[in-house]
Amino acid sequence: MKLEELRLKLNSLSIYKKVLDDKLLNGIYVFIERLFTDNVDLNTFARYYNSIYYDISTLIGKRTLREYIENLIITDENPFSLACESTEYDRIDSMLLKAASNDLRTIKQLTCISSEIFKEYALKNICNLDFEIETVKDFPDWDFDTCNEIKEEQLNEPIKEVLYRKDDWGNLTRELWEFYRANGTGIFSKFRAFVWERDDNGGRLKGVDSPDPVLLSDFIGYEEQRAEIIRNTEQFLDGYSANNILLYGDRGTGKSSTVKALVNEYYKRGLRIVEVPKNYLIDFPKILTQLKDRKQKFIIFIDDLAFEDAEENYTCLKAVLEGGIQARPDNVVIYATSNRRHLIKEKFSDRLGLHSGNADDEIRSQDTIQEKLSLADRFGIIIVFSSPDKQDFIKIVEGLAEKRGISYDKEKLEREALKWEMWYNGRSPRTARQFVDWLEANKSVVCN
Repeated sequence: MKLEELRLKLNSLSIYKKVLDDKLLNGIYVFIERLFTDNVDLNTFARYYNSIYYDISTLIGKRTLREYIENLIITDENPFSLACESTEYDRIDSMLLKAASNDLRTIKQLTCISSEIFKEYALKNICNLDFEIETVKDFPDWDFDTCNEIKEEQLNEPIKEVLYRKDDWGNLTRELWEFYRANGTGIFSKFRAFVWERDDNGGRLKGVDSPDPVLLSDFIGYEEQRAEIIRNTEQFLDGYSANNILLYGDRGTGKSSTVKALVNEYYKRGLRIVEVPKNYLIDFPKILTQLKDRKQKFIIFIDDLAFEDAEENYTCLKAVLEGGIQARPDNVVIYATSNRRHLIKEKFSDRLGLHSGNADDEIRSQDTIQEKLSLADRFGIIIVFSSPDKQDFIKIVEGLAEKRGISYDKEKLEREALKWEMWYNGRSPRTARQFVDWLEANKSVVCN
């Protein structure tokens, strides 16, 4: 393919045009445009050419450009992918399908472009002197058409294998529909976990590249508590009404890890998790707006929830839990953790107000007290995670040691584990895990 033809095709992209916003592809596109719209000298050519080579080296790494672009396609949010997420294939507008098909063919051609056509252009149109010709010939080469070198283990998703096996991507609109239908579009197909961040536009969902890998099978103890959380989550995924959940109790008992493990267990069924810092609860309406029309199911996760007396953020949470003008969407539940049963701190002065003679005190102080106590009650399910007793603590330690393949003398293990919890953070699953982490490097202490 010649650069003139590729330029026309890239300028003709309509549905997948946002892939050209990618840093690498945008660099290639801008380079081609400059070659045909400006009087480019050899220094400018060299700067653009080698900037692209640098981006290839840093952004693609061990992947091929073909695989790199495949990821852009399956995570792109556009009119076609959004239609696939919510519409049966046979009901998608035929012109939209045709536009997507044309764009996919163009993008596939982009994966096969090599550095040679740029060098040939420079040698023919820019270079005049011998040293210029030799310099261009010595520029580092890249070959985008290296798809045959891809390793089989990299084809870890069916859609990637389809894109890898097929040369005509224009005929893959149905296969992409199946992918978008099952996995969603944009960042929701790329990530399973998100955090809400404030930015200049008010706030955004940021995907988490490496979420906590904890699994439900990693836990020992608290089986009844987790069973109730799992039941509610599966009910939610099955399309039934589900309750918001408050997990409260002692530190280190696995409340937060339990919530994080849910998305690792059920993300293939469309479950996603969005962590919202307590200070950003006022952004709830914006967050719900971004989630409400999505195919996926979302757990909004609020960790370590507690409010000071003067805070107003709790009114935003209370409105979402129950009674707000903007109803909680059917695809959203709220799971929160706290070390406190009563989420808003109550002072003795609040109760003194019931019998105070101070003219500045509230007349209906009992109403204020009930207001503070009512927030936790707005969660449909409240799960208690208390610190384990001695027997349960030892069971957790033994179970973790067995999972790690550590052989031990029962009496020695118990003695050392109890010493550890006295020296450090008290009895909790977290302390048990920390002890076993230490034990892996000091197995002789508890050997038979």
